[in-house]
Amino acid sequence: MTPITVVEGRRLALSNLEKVLYGATGTSKGEVLHYYARTAGPLLAHLANRPVSFLRYPDGPGGQVFFTKNPPPGTPDWARVAEVPRKTADSGRQVVVEDLPTLMWAANLVVEFHTHQWQADTPGLADRLILDLDPGAPATVVECCAVARWLRGRLGADGLETFAKTSGSKGLHLLVPLERAPSAEVSAYAKGLAVEAEAALPELVVHRMTRSLRPRKVFVDHGQNAAAKTTAAPYTLRARPEPTVSTPVTWDEIADCTAAEQLVFRLEDIAGRLERYGDLLAPLLDPGRAGPLPRA
Repeated sequence: MTPITVVEGRRLALSNLEKVLYGATGTSKGEVLHYYARTAGPLLAHLANRPVSFLRYPDGPGGQVFFTKNPPPGTPDWARVAEVPRKTADSGRQVVVEDLPTLMWAANLVVEFHTHQWQADTPGLADRLILDLDPGAPATVVECCAVARWLRGRLGADGLETFAKTSGSKGLHLLVPLERAPSAEVSAYAKGLAVEAEAALPELVVHRMTRSLRPRKVFVDHGQNAAAKTTAAPYTLRARPEPTVSTPVTWDEIADCTAAEQLVFRLEDIAGRLERYGDLLAPLLDPGRAGPLPRA
């Protein structure tokens, strides 16, 4: 019988808690749910007021993996759902994970949490810029760190602060708090940065997605700034062979990175990092840290 748990007054059926989701580490679904409950504070802060997409992997990363934007069947009537513009329709609907019951309900589905760069009350007006640094083998996150340092300096020259997290996969995500600006304009600025990075670091950077160009280089993916796109949220677990987490990191850690394993963090690492550093991405939530989008 599926156990019923009461979370802040909401009754939740949390199923298959003994099921092993990550075979490489023996990590169970119960451990995944415990991780999300323990990390709820900073995770919910970054999900607040942002419609989410779910990458679901109910049988673990080795099973079926599928992406969904619409509220999944069985979404509770108390979960907030927001209207979201869609290219193929006037609007769609996506869940907003804004409290612990909704977080635990979603985590029970076994998901990665992905968010837009804009908030539900101002769709298409981005309040952050993101650059996804994706290494092409044999390049690793070590090469991403070199590119990240250059981009940080370039953004700083435009008066913008840059923060970093691991993707939870192979690379890095750079995030910049912005005064709200149209996503199309943010995308254009981000593409310009990627082109500049390639010109400055031609042996290291590529700004185009073409697979044949990417071996040994870092693809600076600027496309995640498009209004329709979503990116893995801070602190989300990833559907990877091991329970890796998209983890905020310091610039000292980036500067000191000489081996890819140095910037791999798993669910058991996060509580200690939060105790040591707090939420390194908290400045993203402070409107006073947002800078104006530079104009061409």
